[in-house]
Amino acid sequence: MIYHVTTQHKWDMALQQGYYEADSLHTEGFIHMSRAEQVEGVLMRYYQGQTGLLLLHIDELNLKAQLIEELATSVNEKFPHLYGRLNLDAVINAELL
Repeated sequence: MIYHVTTQHKWDMALQQGYYEADSLHTEGFIHMSRAEQVEGVLMRYYQGQTGLLLLHIDELNLKAQLIEELATSVNEKFPHLYGRLNLDAVINAELL
């Protein structure tokens, strides 16, 4: 299981489109994902004080795009990166944070 933080608005758009794309897919070429033990740190570093957030629970075995573990040098930790759109059938749950 991997995880992705997004907004309710972006998730609603994904449900209408039939797929999910984070802004980072266009700016960096991939969608940032996290392992369970990394989610808290991601929330603290990048989303502090924000509301309307969702945590997508994703079954990585159902992903259609390529998933690669890569080093984030800013925290010296490997994170899963999804190189393509997130297919909605891989999302097991969208948890309100």
